[in-house]
Amino acid sequence: MKCHGFDAKARQADLRLDTFEGATEDLGDGYGAIIPGHPEQSEAVRRMLTDDPEDKMPPPKSHLTLTKAQIDTMQRWIAQGAEYQPHWALMKPVAEPAPEVKQTSWPKNDIDRFVLAKMEAHGLAPSPEADKVTLIRRVTLDLTGVPPTPAEVDAFVADDSANAYETVVDRLLASPRYGEKMAMKWLDLARYADTNGYQEDNHRSMFRWRDWVIDAYNSNMPYDEFTIEQLAGDLLPNATTDQKIATGFNRNHRITVEGGVIPEEFRTEYVIDRVETTSTTWLGLTMGCARCHDHKYDPITQKEFYQFFAFFNNVPEAGLGTPGRDRNFDPMIPAPLKADQIKLGEIAAGLTVAEKTLADMEPKIATAQAAYEPTLAAEKEEASLNNGLIAHYPLDGDTNDVAFSGQNGAFRGSEGPYSAGMIDQAADFNGKRSIDLDDVGAFERTNPFSISAWAYPLAANDAAVVARQNEADGVRGYTLYLQRGLVHFQLIAKFPGNALMIVSKAPIASDTWHHLVATYDGSGKAAGAKVYLDGKPLDMTVASDNLTESIYTSVPTRIGGREATGKFLGKIDDVRFYNRPLTADEVAALAGTRAIARAAVKIPLAMRSPAKAHAVRAAFLEKGPAEMRDAFAKVESLKAQQKQILDTAPTVMVMQEMPTPRETHILKRGQYDQPGDKVTAGTPACLPPMAKDLPKNRLGLAKWLVDPSNPLTARVAVNRFWQSYFGTALVKTPENFGTQSEYPSNPELLDWLAVKFIESKWDIKAMQKLIVTSATYRESSHITKEMLEQDPTNKWLARGPRLRLPAESIRDEALAMSGLLVEKIGGPSVKPYQPEGLWAELATPGGIGETFVQDHGDALYRRSLYMYWKRTVPPPMMSAFDAPSREVCTVSRSRTNTPIQALALMNDVVYVEASRKLAERIVAQGGVKPAERLTYAFRLATARKPTADELKVLVDDFNFHLATYFSAPEAAAKLLGAGESNRNPSVDQRELAAYTAVASVILNLDETITRE
Repeated sequence: MKCHGFDAKARQADLRLDTFEGATEDLGDGYGAIIPGHPEQSEAVRRMLTDDPEDKMPPPKSHLTLTKAQIDTMQRWIAQGAEYQPHWALMKPVAEPAPEVKQTSWPKNDIDRFVLAKMEAHGLAPSPEADKVTLIRRVTLDLTGVPPTPAEVDAFVADDSANAYETVVDRLLASPRYGEKMAMKWLDLARYADTNGYQEDNHRSMFRWRDWVIDAYNSNMPYDEFTIEQLAGDLLPNATTDQKIATGFNRNHRITVEGGVIPEEFRTEYVIDRVETTSTTWLGLTMGCARCHDHKYDPITQKEFYQFFAFFNNVPEAGLGTPGRDRNFDPMIPAPLKADQIKLGEIAAGLTVAEKTLADMEPKIATAQAAYEPTLAAEKEEASLNNGLIAHYPLDGDTNDVAFSGQNGAFRGSEGPYSAGMIDQAADFNGKRSIDLDDVGAFERTNPFSISAWAYPLAANDAAVVARQNEADGVRGYTLYLQRGLVHFQLIAKFPGNALMIVSKAPIASDTWHHLVATYDGSGKAAGAKVYLDGKPLDMTVASDNLTESIYTSVPTRIGGREATGKFLGKIDDVRFYNRPLTADEVAALAGTRAIARAAVKIPLAMRSPAKAHAVRAAFLEKGPAEMRDAFAKVESLKAQQKQILDTAPTVMVMQEMPTPRETHILKRGQYDQPGDKVTAGTPACLPPMAKDLPKNRLGLAKWLVDPSNPLTARVAVNRFWQSYFGTALVKTPENFGTQSEYPSNPELLDWLAVKFIESKWDIKAMQKLIVTSATYRESSHITKEMLEQDPTNKWLARGPRLRLPAESIRDEALAMSGLLVEKIGGPSVKPYQPEGLWAELATPGGIGETFVQDHGDALYRRSLYMYWKRTVPPPMMSAFDAPSREVCTVSRSRTNTPIQALALMNDVVYVEASRKLAERIVAQGGVKPAERLTYAFRLATARKPTADELKVLVDDFNFHLATYFSAPEAAAKLLGAGESNRNPSVDQRELAAYTAVASVILNLDETITRE
């Protein structure tokens, strides 16, 4: 198909063999590649059989050959009429009745009949059921990711009832651990991480989306809803916060913050990432191969790729993120935790009542306020706000100073217009002009001072609000500066080495008014510099704290720009200079409502903006009649509580639609700057069309994906479910169901499962239960020589698979056995032990992604699902056991066996500490004698008792280490010092060290890290 297939540009000899019409085309004189019914006349057969290297197909230079069986099959197919059908995966699945089998006593459900029929056809018979101990360990690890306790094992072994195993399965599916285990696999598909990727790889906060996934699995959200909410939850009618959070699935992609990149190029990459991730996750198609040209193997054109692209092209996002340590990027929403969501509901209910009470008083309030406003207009500003005031520029139609400097300003560039400001009027800045103030604010490094201003940035400005800087002299001076939303306060002698610079940890919003104050105490230290936003201290990061020389410069102080660069775009109002650091109370007063109200009251009521009208109302009721004041205060208090929760809540990046959709074009050769023909949203023609009543947006796309007529979605999902239990999926290439995929090992079973899944109303738990209660799942994994010869890869499932545990389960198992595991659902990611310097190896020196700060306490022992995931440096323990970096959608993890894995299990702090705590546990709970204790430890790890020979090895090992540590107590102390958990002082440290050493051996056993 590569040379004679779907891709017209790669097609050779203008011959197409992937369609009946192309393959049977009359090429003249009865000559044709395939002549139905006549293989002997078909040129394709002649080319397969010839020895002539010029005619031979496939050509010798391709290094591809056909077997005799393949050629015979081709000849028989042509002789039977050469009937063409669509690719198997593109035809709607049909559930054929389960086949008849000879060994009728073996099947427990229809899965087993499909599997057994294949076994019998290949001369195989199923293995006996695994023993009960092995079975409960297997299913517990598969459904929860942690091993069963000895008590759970004993209870199952003792339960002789017919439904004993099913009872265990139901208990495990009801456990909150089930949702965590299922989420582990979904995070790989969703490329979930705690950082943005690329060079800086700085922090992001998407844990509320991860928690949504866990909750969705635990509540058994149907797979169709699970799909719709993640792809288009924001487009559902009256979308809830949780439905919007769900759309974080397609905001988990990498985002660059690196200067110098082209924003549109990377925005395009983000959209392409969504196309590739969505098509891989739900359709199992390599749609990304059609980005630059028609797909070479599958019936997907480049036009169809960009039609699919159009569904995701309407997100109001920037291609270049704002740099900083803690950064989510628009569109994003506050995502309060569950407890806070409940609190918000209570506040909303109270606010409804309080606002009605206040509204009922409105006539009285309006009358009383009208009488009060003249008093407010005559009110003087707080006296202390004049102390140390050296210049004040209201910018109310001119640039005059109304304080004491006598130094009026002047526009530089062009005279600026004025428009409605926060106090009265404000100066407009177009990104080209600034206001010169000459010697006002000529501060030195040793001078305390404050700068205050209202600012309305129109975009992510790289611009100064106020600056006195000599760009030709090492940027000497000072500035209050905005850079892509981040607030910078800088005092510079010589950039970058001799400077004091602090930067806000989060960007401020554009297109809204902000009150900014920068204060400095003259100490030359970053600790003496502060920035306030809207009357409150702003959380700042110290970027440089090495100011030792003069910052004085003779260039003028400017509002709205530096000398040549950094010109402001937006409005600036009420700029003040002080020769002292303002107090927090004074800053709050400057940003408060009374200052705004005193100016706003001079504006006719009908012309006041909502913000100014509210300020006047608040100023009046601050001193108004008690009844009105209390009613207003109740509303304001509830609103403040609401705002406090939302302002401090974690955020999550979400999907959102632009009011006016972007145009989408085919990109020539996939290049962002080479637009071709315009296209609209659509789905590939090789799949059933979208229903006519579906909207051509993400919601329509999501509903199309889970429409029962879609032949891929259910197949792809059940194939992954199967893979998680048997190691190999029914379609061995779960990421690719296209023409280059592996043919299903049991296509009838795959289709039966797909139809069953749809008919169950997409019940995920029901599908897991169906699989794990089958006799196929319960088979022993014991392998005989005959089995290995007949079916070396276990394709026909005549035995249970033996699989190494995934990385997360290996660590979680050790924590669970040792008693260290802290079980808490959800919450921010945690940073347990990690070797020093790993992040620094790949970070920009001095950059924001360089330092790893380890957590302490319970955070060290949370499940691995919650480990902080840095894309460029994933948790080393996870990487050692084949976890992906999560830079892109990953369907299947590799499964390797390397020496570094054993080294990690023996030496990583978490395993050494887990060995110590396991030793303490067996001493406390395992009996008195070493044999009893080590038997208990072995059971914790493997669920079974050790054999006599195994126990002898363990006891001998214990005695050897006991003798060693009695003669070297300092070595015992060193071993027991690993990790931060408390040590039991009542146990002799030499004895405990000996048990720790043997526990380490048990944790490192192949059987421990393997699911039998």
